[in-house]
Amino acid sequence: MLKNKIKTLSELKRIKNKLKRKKFVFTNGCFDLLHFGHVKYLEEAKRKGDLLVVAINSDSSVRKIKSKGRPITGEKDRLGVIAALESVDYVIKFNQSTPLEAIKNLKPDILVKGADWNQDSIVGADFVRSIGGRICRIKLLKGRSTTKIIKKIGKIRD
Repeated sequence: MLKNKIKTLSELKRIKNKLKRKKFVFTNGCFDLLHFGHVKYLEEAKRKGDLLVVAINSDSSVRKIKSKGRPITGEKDRLGVIAALESVDYVIKFNQSTPLEAIKNLKPDILVKGADWNQDSIVGADFVRSIGGRICRIKLLKGRSTTKIIKKIGKIRD
């Protein structure tokens, strides 16, 4: 079942072309240590349309944009964990620092990011608007973050 959800960009592009009447929602992230905030965020993103596509940063991409020692969890595991969520229809991996190439190829109807992102700094927002799509920012659960979890673990002593 999980393998059926994990696709390449070209596979997902073909699927989208076949399902023209479905509203595609796109979001992205590292999803390094999955927590309840992620789950609620993805559930809310799914409610914005018919199919939710989650683009996940590859390990090399995470290393470029996050602090030393990241990712904690490898890309195959991160893809599998996100694919296991009921709210997620498809998962793809991207190697670039941003998902702009995937956004331009998939042409989502709705681009979703957390409300912690400024509307003007959401990668791909201008493109999605230019093709008639819309941008949704979702309020994040307070106090939930991968960085906080990593810091808390770092304070634990045997």
